[in-house]
Amino acid sequence: MEVWLLSLVIFISLLFLLVTGLPVTFCLMAISMIPFILIRGPDSLTVMAIAIFRTWTTNIYLALPEFIFMAAVLEFSGLGSAMYDMMHKWMAGLRGGLAMGTIVISTAMAAMSGVAATATLTMGMLAYPEMEKRGYDKHMMIGCIPAGGFLGPLIPPSVTMILVGFVGHFSIGKLFMAGIFPGLLAAIGFITYIGIRCWRNPAMGPALPPEERVDWGEKFKSLRGAGLAFGLIFLVLGTLYLGIATPTEAGGIGAFGALICAVIYRNFTLANLREAAIKCLRVSAMLLWLIAAGCFFSQMMGVMGVQTYVKELILGLEVNRWVIVVGILALVFVMGMFMDDAPIIIIFLPIFIPIVSELGFDLFWFGFVFALDTLIGIVTPPFGMILFYFKGLNIPGVTMMDIYRSVIPFVFIMVAVLIACVLFPQIAVWLPGTMIG
Repeated sequence: MEVWLLSLVIFISLLFLLVTGLPVTFCLMAISMIPFILIRGPDSLTVMAIAIFRTWTTNIYLALPEFIFMAAVLEFSGLGSAMYDMMHKWMAGLRGGLAMGTIVISTAMAAMSGVAATATLTMGMLAYPEMEKRGYDKHMMIGCIPAGGFLGPLIPPSVTMILVGFVGHFSIGKLFMAGIFPGLLAAIGFITYIGIRCWRNPAMGPALPPEERVDWGEKFKSLRGAGLAFGLIFLVLGTLYLGIATPTEAGGIGAFGALICAVIYRNFTLANLREAAIKCLRVSAMLLWLIAAGCFFSQMMGVMGVQTYVKELILGLEVNRWVIVVGILALVFVMGMFMDDAPIIIIFLPIFIPIVSELGFDLFWFGFVFALDTLIGIVTPPFGMILFYFKGLNIPGVTMMDIYRSVIPFVFIMVAVLIACVLFPQIAVWLPGTMIG
């Protein structure tokens, strides 16, 4: 069979299986196994076992369950509640203060958890009722919470960056550091948007009446929660940046620090620990099977010549190299509307990296903007993962159409950050270049 026809059959078959709703792991395994069996016989399936074993025994994947467990512990630790109480006391007197504070707390939680669900669920349970009680605009209340959740896998530590690092053969620690400035830029953009909207229309985010505000003593007393949070952030990011710990070691330190926080806030129980462990096991198993299937799929694409064919086809286009990169990012953005970030990374990144390398771009920069592009997809309608996390809170009166409409302004800000990182690569690559060790 001609390579172009084989490529077309593979991608159409994969798309068909994905549309049926089958788990992505099964889709990738099926698409990978059938060509091997038809062309090289059943004995070739030993390649799959070797690929899976080699993938699962990679040291860097020890960091995955550690950061996932850390995020699961933070959900019940009580640290989120303490930080929200602090934010409420300091910022509720501003127009839109609770919404802006939600972004601030989400930014801090992003620097501790590495996943989108932690801040989304925590702020959905804590911030939404308070904003609703204060008469905030419905779409402002809804939009700021998924936007804050978007920062979770962008600001380090990040499970998504671990996947990108393994698939693209990049330094995990440097990818972590690359997310700091873009993440802070996105957070500042969200806060600025909220502040301007509420300044122009005070009814969208009323300030807390003076008689309900606390004195300075109460404000400073509430900072104790921030001290624990920043201590945990330093344990993870500080040790990583200074070269004291590897990503795997930093994950272990962070998980232990999260348990200490749970003990301090008296939320450490065997029931909570068991729930966190089970959640960690389920998510880690899902990711590891997906990674194994993706590696096998990538190997099949290489053996069948599909990767080489796609590379030659794209490089054969007589267009400016920036047109190709922008086209790749546009394709990833569209795919993100319908797929989670992990499958996109595993399926498409191995195909695009050789193309970008041939075009002469910095591969580390491309790996990061590719990751950022996929992360925008988790907040983009119609199938953004964070949107369904928020809907899963079952808040009365909140429909999926309300959520879709509310996140659109924040998605535009995320796209603006992506464009900034494309036009000004130093936003992402400068800090990793200063790392010690």
